[in-house]
Amino acid sequence: MAGTSPAADKEFPYWLAAAILIAIAAGLAIAASGLYAQIFATVAAGIGITVFVTVVGFGLASLIGLGLALMALSGSKWLRQIARFYVEIIRGIPILVLLFWIAFAGVPAFVAAWNWIVTPLRDAGLAGELLVRDVSLLWRAVMALTIGYSAFIAEIFRAGIQAVDKGQIEAAKALGLSRIQRFRLIVFPQAIRTILPPLGNDFVAMVKDSSLVSVLGVADITQMGKVYAAGSFRFFETYSIVAYIYLILTVSLSLALRGLERRMRRQERR
Repeated sequence: MAGTSPAADKEFPYWLAAAILIAIAAGLAIAASGLYAQIFATVAAGIGITVFVTVVGFGLASLIGLGLALMALSGSKWLRQIARFYVEIIRGIPILVLLFWIAFAGVPAFVAAWNWIVTPLRDAGLAGELLVRDVSLLWRAVMALTIGYSAFIAEIFRAGIQAVDKGQIEAAKALGLSRIQRFRLIVFPQAIRTILPPLGNDFVAMVKDSSLVSVLGVADITQMGKVYAAGSFRFFETYSIVAYIYLILTVSLSLALRGLERRMRRQERR
């Protein structure tokens, strides 16, 4: 979601009016057709999972990304190298491959390591054995999206923090503010205005990439559509409904983020 110019902000959004009319027409057609209404009801049952995966995954990825950005900008050479290693390696792995690796290699390896670490506690009867099946496929998918997106979000945070005028940081330091206070009161409020558009882009992208969790059988929108289409052979109707629901989610989210961006720009001008 790139920033818009003042002239573009004043233009009448003809594209939005056209999109709303198409969405309303499609909604009326769905309501009038028993088949489409049935497909919509089936597929819509996965909206909750899609929203959960996106919100939780993006929230965790943002926290990890912020931590990585601070590591990359720290005075410690080792912290900077660790952050750079993480970002470059993770960014080089496709999300789908990472999803499979976490689900079928990473989690089993973690479970084996965990059971080995707590062996003394298990021998003493203080802990039970953790099984791979105890980690649900839903949470494996969330972990994969979190890890995958944290690398990209880390670079967004790093760029935003570096964009803050160093003179203001020096002035805050001269006033006796601690490192934490400088970050909380000076750096972060200004950085968030810079990073909001690209951060919003990643949020919208995660809504779409959350459809990849269907390869693990997680009952999101895409998976519900796949199951219905496989049983009814109504591929055109089913995937048209799936695309319609994703468009409603992503366009609504994009509009909300643009509204927030405009509001923050107005507050900055005051």
